[in-house]
Amino acid sequence: MAADANTWNAGFVAALLDRLPRPQRGSTVVGLSGLQGSGKSTLAGQLAAASRARGVETQVLSLDDVYFGRRERGRLARQVHPLLRTRGVPGTHDVALLLATLATLRRASAARPARLPRFDKGTDTRLPPSRWRRVTRRPALIVIEGWCLGVPPEPPDALAVPVNALERREDRDGRWRRYVNDRLAGEHARLNARLDYLVMLQAPDWPVVARWRTEQEQALHRRGAPQAMDGPALRRFLMHYERISRHALAVLPARADCVVPLDRRRRPGPPRVRR
Repeated sequence: MAADANTWNAGFVAALLDRLPRPQRGSTVVGLSGLQGSGKSTLAGQLAAASRARGVETQVLSLDDVYFGRRERGRLARQVHPLLRTRGVPGTHDVALLLATLATLRRASAARPARLPRFDKGTDTRLPPSRWRRVTRRPALIVIEGWCLGVPPEPPDALAVPVNALERREDRDGRWRRYVNDRLAGEHARLNARLDYLVMLQAPDWPVVARWRTEQEQALHRRGAPQAMDGPALRRFLMHYERISRHALAVLPARADCVVPLDRRRRPGPPRVRR
């Protein structure tokens, strides 16, 4: 069962789909959590396609699509902490919008369609609602994918020690760390409580995750993408994610319903299912 950055083995996708709880009444909500570069967005799309092929109405939501735009993050940077100008960590997502979207999806109809938010990373802002996709049928299965999905807050005393140069130099008093951690304890916990089942794509360690993300950026450079970052910018960007990523690798395997271990080439091993 091999996977790379662009596709997952069809047999693996089918086997994973078989492990998900079968929709009964209403909509079953499955969370797919994986750190940067783990292939979660691709897997979410393939799971949805395989599910639809079985006749199950399925929709995918992404945490990335509810980022606050540049203007709102600028306000957070001025009022809370400058590091919130960079999208990524809890506190830079409009989780209330995602929860509202989930609620409207679960009762979607032709008379009351749901609209799925969409974020444009090229312009670094959310598209206007007029350009969001309309859904007119209630899905039996909803897959939500996100890099910090299911991750609990850290104990307050764990925030005292910086994990990298960004925290040491630009968050000396820990204000940014505390704000982010409070969002994990608040709005993100409310989102996690809506999940009926949580799948974790388990990377081997943080250095591998950083390498995967670097490979993604190199692909953007090859395509001539204007938003592609150079090496120093990417290293600084990844430091925003490091604390929660290391925390996720440490605690999420014991919390997820299904853990899919990945090797350094993103190849999945046998899933571990929590009884």
